[in-house]
Amino acid sequence: MTPPAVEPRKPAILTVDDDPAVSRAVTRDLRRHYGERYRIVRAESGADAIATLKELKLRGDAVAVIVSDYRMPQMSGIDFLEKAMDMYPLARRVLLTAYADVSAAIDAINVVDLDHYLQKPWDPPAEKLYPVIDDLLEKWHATGDRAMPYTKVIGHRYSDRSWEVRQFLARNGYSFRAVNAEEPKGQQLLEAAGLDDSRLPVVITEKGETLVEPTDVELATLLGLSTSPQLEMYDLAVIGGGPAGLAAAVYGASEGLKTVLIEKSSTGGQAGRSSKIENYLGFPRGVSGAELTTSARLQAEKFGAEVITTQEAGKLEVNGVGAAHSIQLNEDHTIGARAVILATGVDYRQLQITGCWDDPDDPGCNYIGRGVYYGASVSDNSECAGEDVYIVGGANSAGQAAMYMSQTAKSVTMLIRGSSLEAGMSQYLVDRILKTPNITVRTCTEVIDTTADDDHLTGLLLSDRRTGETETVTCDRMCCFIGATPRTDWLEEAGIARDDHGFVLSGPDVMKVSGWMLDRPPHHLETSVPGVFVAGDVRSESAKRVAAAVGEGSMAVMLVHRYLAEA
Repeated sequence: MTPPAVEPRKPAILTVDDDPAVSRAVTRDLRRHYGERYRIVRAESGADAIATLKELKLRGDAVAVIVSDYRMPQMSGIDFLEKAMDMYPLARRVLLTAYADVSAAIDAINVVDLDHYLQKPWDPPAEKLYPVIDDLLEKWHATGDRAMPYTKVIGHRYSDRSWEVRQFLARNGYSFRAVNAEEPKGQQLLEAAGLDDSRLPVVITEKGETLVEPTDVELATLLGLSTSPQLEMYDLAVIGGGPAGLAAAVYGASEGLKTVLIEKSSTGGQAGRSSKIENYLGFPRGVSGAELTTSARLQAEKFGAEVITTQEAGKLEVNGVGAAHSIQLNEDHTIGARAVILATGVDYRQLQITGCWDDPDDPGCNYIGRGVYYGASVSDNSECAGEDVYIVGGANSAGQAAMYMSQTAKSVTMLIRGSSLEAGMSQYLVDRILKTPNITVRTCTEVIDTTADDDHLTGLLLSDRRTGETETVTCDRMCCFIGATPRTDWLEEAGIARDDHGFVLSGPDVMKVSGWMLDRPPHHLETSVPGVFVAGDVRSESAKRVAAAVGEGSMAVMLVHRYLAEA
């Protein structure tokens, strides 16, 4: 999906006057002189002007100058400017007064921190209006508020759901800005939307539409993603939207198969979270995981593949050799497919220490999404600005996260159980890390406990595996990359053979552990169930590299064609 284009917006100059003739006159003069650089907005009452400011705030537009009449019914210019200050405190304020109101206007300077007052009439504007506005605009540009012409996600810093919403949008390539609900900007946006911080997160779109505590389905609808299958039967169903699944969808659809890809959250898998992949063939300057996988999704859709988001495969029903298999999805959807490719990928293994895992005996003690994260933790590296970040793990994904967050974090410390980075990481990445001044690598070190403040992580207890010595450190954010757990529990009922670690067996390995029911041997990537194939990290003994996953996804489609020709 292509992220929505964000066009530069002109800052607004707002005029408010209950006299239509005066209102038109000041708008005409402002537009004549400033119309090319600013958006001139007119209101004829204080209430209308407040409504206009709320709309501008929700849309993320900046307001540079507010010009208000003093004498207006229902709401005086002073009262209006007081309310306007709450939404746009940095906008410059001008009061229009008649000669008899000059003393009142002067007294009001202290009330609304007035920047200037003008007497009516202001003719000629070149002498009496434009020099004043020019000066105020210059001051506003030096210190003033800036537009936020993006979708805004307002949430608490230590809210797991707020983090999940940001991740969902970011991993689907959607432009947005994260706003802390406790900061003035967040409070202003909530007030403009008529909300408070009791129901978060809140998503305010670029057009000013508001989603309160949105579900993944609502977010997918916002992004224009499909959330339910269009057909009941497909030639090929691909389960999982990482590099292997995307490659399978591209090749399946391009070769004429009715193809559907099912992904529970966002396409890309673990690769989609990588800030920069520098050793993928054909990208000498590197490519972000999101860019690579978003392009792959667009490519699959271009060839006619149906990509379904927010659906998860929960059951695979095997209907016999040559018959279509049934896949049960959430929300009571069931689809049929003549062939299936399993590309569900893996989850990062959870640390079995306080607050770092889904402990059924203590569900309230969980800091996941509130300082503890598995995989990449930030949708924008500004989220970790000024923080002390610890990264647990020494593979490429951990190194890429360290490099990305080091751009804004106060410090990044990598904790490695082994004796060196080189054992599990590409050399080019090792060299980059060692040259980055705010990244520290601690080998032979592991996390054995956590410290917390109320509901979020504040520190770690570390142990030196060589000496046994322990140390408590301050930690704002811990990101874990400590091995893989395959997403295969749902396959047990279907009789899919797996190894001792839960990874799916295929090809010759199937013959060693299960009764193969056909005269022919299983195809190289075929599982113990004929017509069900596996590709990518979820396959036993796979290479765990993006290029390998892409290759297996495309190879699996070739084997699907052979299977369908035989059936």
